[in-house]
Amino acid sequence: MKKKICLALAFLLVAAFAVCENRLSIIQTGLSESVADAGDDHSEIAETNRKDQLTSIDVDLTELSSIMVYSEVYNMMYTPEDYIGKTVKMDGAFAISCQQFDENGQPDPDYPIYYACVIADATACCSQGMEFVLDGDFNYPDDYPELGADITVVGTFETYIDVDGMEYCHLVNAQML
Repeated sequence: MKKKICLALAFLLVAAFAVCENRLSIIQTGLSESVADAGDDHSEIAETNRKDQLTSIDVDLTELSSIMVYSEVYNMMYTPEDYIGKTVKMDGAFAISCQQFDENGQPDPDYPIYYACVIADATACCSQGMEFVLDGDFNYPDDYPELGADITVVGTFETYIDVDGMEYCHLVNAQML
């Protein structure tokens, strides 16, 4: 009896991963029409690249259940080499991280500010964040949403070594939709 239950659970698990893999491979189309104009200071080439990026999404976390999103983001952190160069779309809450803040609670301009899209899991106990770097010249706080605001980000997954010698993951050439 236990063997039958274990086999049935294993089969369901394999079937669930197969369905999720199919969902991850779906390429979103028509998104470029729904993107708001980023401003007149961006060149036509940058806009074309932006539209190309939005129509060729490799990993769309917005299409997955909260449990699968948590699992996929964990996998991205654990095996980043499998995702390097892929276009990722995610939604979550806007957050920043800075090594130093001034007396008013604002980020100290002498230190780097890291921007992230924080994704809560199904139970909201184990949130994960993905750092992103917007494509263009943006200044915090003027060009960013309020902390905790819901955002959707699309960017290219890359890794880098920080000054502390640690490898980190982030989305580069990112756009907030």
